[in-house]
Amino acid sequence: MQSTIHNSFSSLHTYVRKNNYKGYDPYDGLNSKLFEVLPFISKNRLCRLAWIQLFKRLPFNLRPLVGIQKAYNPKGLGLFLDGYCNLYHQDAESLKQLGLAHEAIKKEIIFLSNKIVELITPNWSGACWGYNFDWQARAFFQPKGTPTVVASTFIAYALMDAYDILQDNKLLDVAVSVKDFVLKDLNRTYDNKGNFAFSYSPLDKTQVFNASLLGSRLLARVYSYTGDKELLVEAKKSVQFCVDHQREDGSWGYGTLPFHQWVDNFHTGYNLECISEYQKYSGDTSYGAYIEKGFKYYIYTFFTEEGIAKYYNNSVFPIDIHAPAQLIVTLSKLGRLEEHKVLADKVLNWTISHMQDKKGYFYFQKKKYFTSKTPYVRWAQAWMFLGLSHYLHDFSNKI
Repeated sequence: MQSTIHNSFSSLHTYVRKNNYKGYDPYDGLNSKLFEVLPFISKNRLCRLAWIQLFKRLPFNLRPLVGIQKAYNPKGLGLFLDGYCNLYHQDAESLKQLGLAHEAIKKEIIFLSNKIVELITPNWSGACWGYNFDWQARAFFQPKGTPTVVASTFIAYALMDAYDILQDNKLLDVAVSVKDFVLKDLNRTYDNKGNFAFSYSPLDKTQVFNASLLGSRLLARVYSYTGDKELLVEAKKSVQFCVDHQREDGSWGYGTLPFHQWVDNFHTGYNLECISEYQKYSGDTSYGAYIEKGFKYYIYTFFTEEGIAKYYNNSVFPIDIHAPAQLIVTLSKLGRLEEHKVLADKVLNWTISHMQDKKGYFYFQKKKYFTSKTPYVRWAQAWMFLGLSHYLHDFSNKI
């Protein structure tokens, strides 16, 4: 696997650098110049939803024809930044095998950190970020730039990792301030025990488990820098709300709404990662049984003998690039990548063989009868960059 992983990462790295970290997104359909000049449909919820789904589901990329341009996605930049931070902690010889060096990586960390800070969404209680497109979901509509707990906490995590390397207090200050966005701007839905779920954004009141847990994870890590124990009080309430909704078999639905009851691969990985990270930074180890039950469900449900990462618990298709990437991240964050190296190698080998283009980028999804090959920057390239960086970091000098 050594040469396979090195070659895969090097090809991907060359591709993303050539494109300067810009690209398309599965959900950027409303950035279309054509759609904007059709007010009779652009203002209609169902039309917006259908338009986004059209561009997401097509096996070919129409975006250049309707005026959708490649752009920076703040969360994508955060994932790339986190990946570079993983690489920076490798020794010089390991980096040399990838054609990299510490100084070159440091330059990318500085560039990405500065660009992320430039893209902060203003006028909220703390630093926060959204996506670079209007987004119509089934449950709510979010205008371009609307901050979300998902984007903001992933980015804050990356900025804290960058701070640990650069020791630039500006980065830590920005990352720490995200706690104020989480605590003051997000809505909360309480249960009868006084526990709650953070909303996805300030504009909705949905209870999505991975989103709320990302808020908890962020608060716990900020606590590790500030020592503010009130952060742990609030974080624990969100964790407890989410583990109370874990099913008997160890799984979670996506959220609490009737149409959120599916069980999928990478959001399960998010949940496990977040609870584990909460325990790591808070010192509260009372959720180990939930993690173990969820991990057994995750590892034995979502991956085939062939090495395919299934999307749903009951369906292989669509085979989504996010799932194999998140496997590596989840195993690494839980400290179990070496233990499950055989599975990780099998999944990465299948993914690289079937979903990486000769130009270096990774495909979005393989469906039963066709493959969506559009090179999405956040969903595919950034996640595989991060996943491969975890693998390279954890097996530095071992592969």
